[in-house]
Amino acid sequence: MTPVDAPSPNFDARVRPPDMIVMHYTGMPTGAAALERLRDPAAKVSAHYLVEEDGRVFALVPEARRAWHAGVSSWGGETDVNGLSVGVEIVNPGHEFGYRDFPNGQIAAVIDLVADIRSRWTIPDARIVGHSDVAPARKIDPGERFPWKALASAGHGLWAEPPAAPGPVLREGDEGVGVSLLQSALASFGYAIAPAGRFDTDTALTVQAFQRHFAPHRIDGVADGETRARLMAILRLANAA
Repeated sequence: MTPVDAPSPNFDARVRPPDMIVMHYTGMPTGAAALERLRDPAAKVSAHYLVEEDGRVFALVPEARRAWHAGVSSWGGETDVNGLSVGVEIVNPGHEFGYRDFPNGQIAAVIDLVADIRSRWTIPDARIVGHSDVAPARKIDPGERFPWKALASAGHGLWAEPPAAPGPVLREGDEGVGVSLLQSALASFGYAIAPAGRFDTDTALTVQAFQRHFAPHRIDGVADGETRARLMAILRLANAA
């Protein structure tokens, strides 16, 4: 895989090597429009790479520099996600312009790109995340159609499908120890959430973000037994790595 050089002026200096990869969809009608925007100095946005639907990869910002793709975001208690990550924009119209499945060739190119990035930097599987993971109150990309399972099967990222666990269904408005434990588990994985013991709107959005990544068949912000079982299984995988 040889990326096509398409330099963007929208970057600045890193303060430390990247240890995350953040996946996005472009959310624009065409890949060409997205590429133009990511290279427009007036837009003040960029990513390190853009992957077209036909599998072409464009290199916009050197990995050693800080691209501007994550915005206001947080992961693992750190808020400079741009400074910690390599940003990958994946061409897809997104929910606003006709969200659709990602072509197999495009995902193959993403997998090859992630492997290439990881050959240069130490990036744990638990730190290969989506834009919605680092900014659950603002973003929903790359969305429920992105094949995280295929990425994990290729050795990049985490995936688990445990049987549902017994216990109460937790939803917005609930309070108590069960909610605190759920929030603590989400925070332990990396989400920006405090164990306050009240299932508020931010908690529901965070659960939705987790579901988009790890339970895409159910994106309702309700922590049922399956969602909680998947969360605990993912935590075990992350801690074992």
